[in-house]
Amino acid sequence: MLKRTRNSSETLSIAPRFELPDGAIPRLEMPAGELPPETAYQIVHDELMLDGNARLNAATFVTTWMEPQADRLMAECFDKNMIDKDEYPQTAEIEARCVHILSRLWNAPSAAQATGCSTTGSSEAAMLGGLALKRRWQHRGTGSGRPNLVMGINVQVCWEKFANYWDVEMRLVPMEGDRLHLDAASAVALCDENTIGVVAVLGSTFDGSYEPVAEICAALDDLQQRTGIDVPVHVDGASGAFVAPFLDPDLAWDFRLPRVASINVSGHKYGLVYPGVGWIVWRDAQALPEDLIFWVNYLGDDMPTFALNFSRPGAQVVAQYYNFLRLGVAGYTRVQGYARDVATRLSGMIAELGPFELITRGDELPVFAFKLRDDITNYTVFDVSEALRERGWQVPAYTFPANRTDIAALRIVVRRGFTHDLADLLLDDLRRHLIRLEKQPAPAHDASTAAGFHH
Repeated sequence: MLKRTRNSSETLSIAPRFELPDGAIPRLEMPAGELPPETAYQIVHDELMLDGNARLNAATFVTTWMEPQADRLMAECFDKNMIDKDEYPQTAEIEARCVHILSRLWNAPSAAQATGCSTTGSSEAAMLGGLALKRRWQHRGTGSGRPNLVMGINVQVCWEKFANYWDVEMRLVPMEGDRLHLDAASAVALCDENTIGVVAVLGSTFDGSYEPVAEICAALDDLQQRTGIDVPVHVDGASGAFVAPFLDPDLAWDFRLPRVASINVSGHKYGLVYPGVGWIVWRDAQALPEDLIFWVNYLGDDMPTFALNFSRPGAQVVAQYYNFLRLGVAGYTRVQGYARDVATRLSGMIAELGPFELITRGDELPVFAFKLRDDITNYTVFDVSEALRERGWQVPAYTFPANRTDIAALRIVVRRGFTHDLADLLLDDLRRHLIRLEKQPAPAHDASTAAGFHH
């Protein structure tokens, strides 16, 4: 219903059927008058058709499908402000129930003592966890220099933001050889009396692998025994904290390890909720310094708040509780297990195609990364990614960080709604594109192509 105008960067020209006296609508400023609601809807709707198909997005970890009953509940809660717990006490009660459910899922020593809250996503939750670590270090008074936080270079960018915004030194462990995430020895080597904590990632965004949380905690136990330096661990479980409890119940990564002080997770990733909701849980009240909590009384009651955001919708929290009720342990185990089955089967078939080598196979997170064989020089993973977009598939190509910038990879995230049938369609398209790509002539060898993954 839209057609381009000569000055398309500034105005929209709408079709005559909208029956407006002046068909030009400004793009970059508010129109002078009102539009009929159906006209405004159609204009926005038509533009959004140019977005990618969310169900074919193998790049995102974020949920792209929920049941219609969850959609209905969210629509019923769009107008509820999560922060206003006096006006919406049952929404607040549902949030508290979710925190208790997570504390039990993650084996807190006492669910009654564990504390936490919902957030807009795991990035905010991670920052709250980092703030608690810094404040606890300040209260201990054992350090004399700038506080630092130890983590692998594969962490999500939210940790860089935390370090920048709150003046904490990031001590990043680079990748070395086949070690593509943090390990215990490397973590301990960077710790000192100014270390506020170690961040262990349960599910790297680069390749879907789990970091060895138990080994890291054991090494920090040994460090404390030798030096007296007590370094807590925060687990960034953005994805894995909603996968490991169901598919890897014997894996020790959570509050069963006394050194784990806090855990964050994305409800809108493998929590199976539309964006955006995250969760942060501390093992007990002592892990969250009381002076970080603010009390406000201008919403009708005296209530605590600890968040970077204030007003936000309650819809996603309600949808999270719906999933907990609807699926239960058996349902989450079935959904996540199916995703892992799809991931491991698809990764195995991609490995059999010939040109690719697996970096991971999807047997931890239902996520796997793969690269081209070193002897393939006439096309790159970036060419493969672009070719797949021709049919709507969004499969990201990227390079790994220091010290493995030589690795250029593709990654596939399998989420709820990504079925074996869709995996077969993706594989068929990949086969078709490889026939064409393999006929490409090799590019001229110069400085810009020497790395083998230029784009």
